[in-house]
Amino acid sequence: MNQDQLKQAVAKAAIDYIQPKLESDSIVGVGTGSTANYFIDYLADIKGQFDGTVASSEASAERLKSHGIPVYDLNAVDQVVVYVDGADETNPQRMLIKGGGAALTREKIVAAVADEFVCIADGSKWVDVLGAFPLPVEVIPMARSHVAREIVKLGGSPVYREGVVTDNGNVILDVHDLQITDPVDFENKLNQIVGVVTNGLFAARNADVLLLGTENGVETK
Repeated sequence: MNQDQLKQAVAKAAIDYIQPKLESDSIVGVGTGSTANYFIDYLADIKGQFDGTVASSEASAERLKSHGIPVYDLNAVDQVVVYVDGADETNPQRMLIKGGGAALTREKIVAAVADEFVCIADGSKWVDVLGAFPLPVEVIPMARSHVAREIVKLGGSPVYREGVVTDNGNVILDVHDLQITDPVDFENKLNQIVGVVTNGLFAARNADVLLLGTENGVETK
């Protein structure tokens, strides 16, 4: 199978995984990116089995609405039964790097609220040590240079993502040259830099379940 087929397989597996958990009043958290888009398309097939969704980006919200799936403001819901999203990297502990699509802050918020976080990824995202994929950091625009200097002190090489403004009106620094051996500690250190909104390490709140698309089928980690 090619990469797109693997993404479709894990998206369909996620539907099969969450469907027994859904009730008529359930809210499903939906992530952002190419794998999440496949999940949204499959979710449309069972849209009568739950109340609605919360989305981690404007793009995902529009795709959900195009299928006739209700999208709620997170502040308007009491509970998110499950959050399904992709990843740019995952390690064996289900700690992730996310944010290639610049939606990391809203993704992290929905993950924090959700009872269960299900990550869907193809096998190319599996690594032993996080950091080969540049780590996105969302930054208040006026703090960009300050944050970049502080990141250099932590051993990273930050690169401004030209032409990208997040749904929150902020900018992204992509941090290269990392080998993140203690993801929770590094996540916390980055978040303590003044001007950082958040970073793309999902380590303190990792995925509860990882559905990994491989040549041998979808594996549950």
